[in-house]
Amino acid sequence: MASSSSILLAAAALAALFAVSYGSALTFKAGPGCSATKLVLIPSIAISEVEVKEKGADDFTELKESPAGTWTLDSKTPLKTPLSVRFAAKSGGYRVVDDAIPAGFKSGASYKTSLQL
Repeated sequence: MASSSSILLAAAALAALFAVSYGSALTFKAGPGCSATKLVLIPSIAISEVEVKEKGADDFTELKESPAGTWTLDSKTPLKTPLSVRFAAKSGGYRVVDDAIPAGFKSGASYKTSLQL
């Protein structure tokens, strides 16, 4: 029969595995008003300093944050998709999700990334 300290050690190891493996996946929802020239992003997790890079572009373009926690980009020309997203992480540094917003994105659609935060 296992001692109580062995059981506690096994439980702690399992808890650590779950904590490392099961973070929250970052999802971006395309908010109301999205169009070929306007992007409205609603992230599933609080992030800051959100920027996007259009397909073929060299640089990222900053999005404007609203008090409601949405991020908006108004462009004079149609956005070249897919869009990569860069943002500041609370833990420090920046994260980039390549091709996070696909071609043909639509208001109301959610786009799950493989990034766990």
